[in-house]
Amino acid sequence: MNINILNKKQAIDLGKAIASFCYAPCIIYLSGKIGIGKTTFCNGFLQAIGYTGNVKSPTYNIFEKYIFSHILIYHIDLYRIQYAEELEFIGIRDFFCQKSIYLIEWPKFEKILPQADISLLFEYKDNSLIRTVNLLGMTSKGQKILSSFNKKIRF
Repeated sequence: MNINILNKKQAIDLGKAIASFCYAPCIIYLSGKIGIGKTTFCNGFLQAIGYTGNVKSPTYNIFEKYIFSHILIYHIDLYRIQYAEELEFIGIRDFFCQKSIYLIEWPKFEKILPQADISLLFEYKDNSLIRTVNLLGMTSKGQKILSSFNKKIRF
């Protein structure tokens, strides 16, 4: 499924909409060029869960952990990671549990990371400022979430 994103608000709205159908455990991969809207999507996703603070890209920290009464959300950015061994060094395997949702920007090293339930690919449409987001359900759970999203939400 492809969705056109014209501005920041629409990227936030997309994050909010996906979050309303998402439940733990869930892994979402976010791919695309720098500045295309991956972190803005995460901002909307976290707002839908109840976060009111500023969401910034965890490019330098590698990950941010958001704790809610009913769920943990990890926002992970692997842009600066160059080697799979670095993921092992920071203990990436220890992050993944049944009570969490993972928003993973720059999902490199798929052999180490768990499979995504949903994959979002952000691209510029026809060399314009219009962005398109390709949403793919990678597991039966991801397909179910996106099917529910598609039936209820119109972008």
